[in-house]
Amino acid sequence: MTQKLFSELGLSPEVLKAVERMGFEQASPIQAEAIPPLLDGRDVIGQSQTGSGKTAAFGIPAVELADPAVRSVQVLMMCPTRELASQVAEEIAKLAYFKKGVRELPIFGGQSYDHQFRGLKAGPQIVIGTPGRLIDHIQQGTLKLNEVKMVVLDEADRMLDMGFREDIEKILETVPTERQIVLFSATVPPPIRKIIERFTTDPVTVKIESTAMNIPAIEQSYVEVDYRSKTEVLCRLLDLHEVRYGLVFGFTKIQVDQLTEALIARGYAADKLHGDMTQPMRERTMKRFRDRKIEILVATDVAARGLDVDDLEIVFNYELPHDAEDYVHRIGRTGRAGKSGKAISLVSGREFGRLQQIIRFTKAKIPRVSVPRLEELEEKHASRLVESLHNTIQAGEFKPQDKLLEDLIEAGHAPGEIVSALMHLLAGESTRAPERIAEDDPRTQRRPPRTDSFDRSPARRDYDEGPPRMTKPREVTGRGENTGPAPRIDDTGVWIKFNIGDNAGVSPGDFVGCIANEAGVPRTVIGGIQILATVSFVQVAADSAEQILDSVQGVRLRGRRVQAMPGQPPRRDFKPGRGDGGPPRRGQGR
Repeated sequence: MTQKLFSELGLSPEVLKAVERMGFEQASPIQAEAIPPLLDGRDVIGQSQTGSGKTAAFGIPAVELADPAVRSVQVLMMCPTRELASQVAEEIAKLAYFKKGVRELPIFGGQSYDHQFRGLKAGPQIVIGTPGRLIDHIQQGTLKLNEVKMVVLDEADRMLDMGFREDIEKILETVPTERQIVLFSATVPPPIRKIIERFTTDPVTVKIESTAMNIPAIEQSYVEVDYRSKTEVLCRLLDLHEVRYGLVFGFTKIQVDQLTEALIARGYAADKLHGDMTQPMRERTMKRFRDRKIEILVATDVAARGLDVDDLEIVFNYELPHDAEDYVHRIGRTGRAGKSGKAISLVSGREFGRLQQIIRFTKAKIPRVSVPRLEELEEKHASRLVESLHNTIQAGEFKPQDKLLEDLIEAGHAPGEIVSALMHLLAGESTRAPERIAEDDPRTQRRPPRTDSFDRSPARRDYDEGPPRMTKPREVTGRGENTGPAPRIDDTGVWIKFNIGDNAGVSPGDFVGCIANEAGVPRTVIGGIQILATVSFVQVAADSAEQILDSVQGVRLRGRRVQAMPGQPPRRDFKPGRGDGGPPRRGQGR
C-alpha cells in the first residue's frame, strides 16, 4: 500500500496546520485510503482495528465539511460508549483547532441534560454521542438534524452488540436523504450489511487487515500460572519490566476492583476503570492516566473501549478474553505508530483453550515465558540502586556527611560496613533477613522494593488490613497544632482512599493538614478518618471531593507520595470493643 503524506491529501491549510501541530506528517493506511473519497463526498465503509488512526480518517473530512458560518448540526457521529464518544470529541477539537468557529459537542449518558441543552443551543457543527442519548434529544426536539451532511458510525459492530440497532436505524431515518454515510467496523456481520445496503449509496470499501497491522510490532508472550498466584506473578512481571505506563485487563468488575486494591496495597500507583463507576469518576481516572499520574490502569473490556493513549509500554491480560477479537483490541493499545510494545498474558489451566483460539485467529507466535525468579528481581533492584547512587555522585547532588562518617568510624565501624548498612536501608530491607521461600510457590514471595519517583510501602503476603482505627479528626494548622475538633460531616459526605496507613506513622492531623493546605479548602469539609495498616480513608464533603482528589495527588505525606482515589472503608460502622483495638501500634507485637 502506497504511503502518503498529509500534505498530499488535499487538506485545507487550517486542517493541515492542526495535523502538523498534533505531530503527524505521514498518514496511516486507513487515513490514506479513506480521506480522499470522503473529501469527494462518497459513502465509505471502513474495516480497521483500534489504534489504526481511524478517528482522524473520518474526523479530518468532518472538520473540512463543517461550515463555521452555519450554527447548526452538520456532522453527527455515533459511538458505542461514552468513553469513545469523549475520545472522539477530543480528537475533533484538536483537528478543528485552527478552523475558527467550528465547535464540537459530545453527548452521552451520565452527563447533565441541562449542560447538554446549553451546548446544543450554542450551535455546534459536529455532535458526537451515544445512540441512546441522541435519541432522547431528538425526541425532545433539542437536537435537530435537518441540516446534517455527514453521519459517522464508529465501531458499528459494537453498537449492534450492545443493542443499539433500532436506535441507529431511527437516527438514520431522521437525517436528510442527501447525506454522506461513514461506517467503521472491525467486522461486517449480516446486520451491518443490511444497514449498509439500506442507507448507503455506492460506498467505497476500505479494509485494513487488523491482525497484520499492529500485532507484528508487539512482542507477545504468556506465563503459565496457577489462578490463585496471578496477582503475585503480575507484580513480579511489573517489576521485571519496570512498568511506568501499563494497562491490565480484568474480566469482571469484581476482579478489577480486587486487583486494583491489591496493587495499591503493594505500593503501585494504580487505579481502575469499569462500568459501575460514575462518568465523572471515569473521566477523572482517564485524565490522570493520560497525565501519567497513574502507572497501571486496571480495566474491563467495556470500560476501556475507545481508550486512546499514546506510548503505552505494555498490556497485561490478567485473564484472557473469550473472544479472540477482544484480545486483538486489547493488545492493539500498545505498539502504536510503528513503535514496539509488549503484551503478556497470565494463563491458568482453564484458559488454555482460549489461548489456542487466539493463536489460530491471530496467526501469531505467542511463546511461553517463565515466572521471574526472586533472584532476578533482587539483582535488577540492586542494579537500579547502584545506578541511582552513581548518578547522584556524578551530579554532586548531595551534602557532605563527613562528621557523621567520622562519628561512625570512631565508634568502631569499618567504612565498608557503613556503606553496606546504608545500602541495606536504601533497599528498603526489613531488620531481619527475608524468609527464603520455594520458587514454585510464588504466592508467598515478596516483591523487592523499587527505587523510582514513587515511594512504595513493603509488599504484604495477604491483603488483610485488620480492624480499622476509627478517629475523629482535629483541626490543625499548617504546623500541626491542634486547635479544636472538626465538625461532623453528614451522610452526604464521600470517602477518599489514601495509599498511606498506620505502617507509615501517619496520624489524623497529617491528613487534615495535607488536604486543607494542598486543596485550599476549609477544615470543616473533612469528616471521619479511618487509618488501617497500609491504607486510610478520609470522609469529605461531596462538593469538595473532586478538588481534593486532584490537589493531593503526588504530594508527599510522611515521606511517601500520595495516591488517592474514591473508595469505601471496609467497615464503616466499626466500633472497637474489648480485645478489638485495631492494628497494633508500631513497636508492639501482634
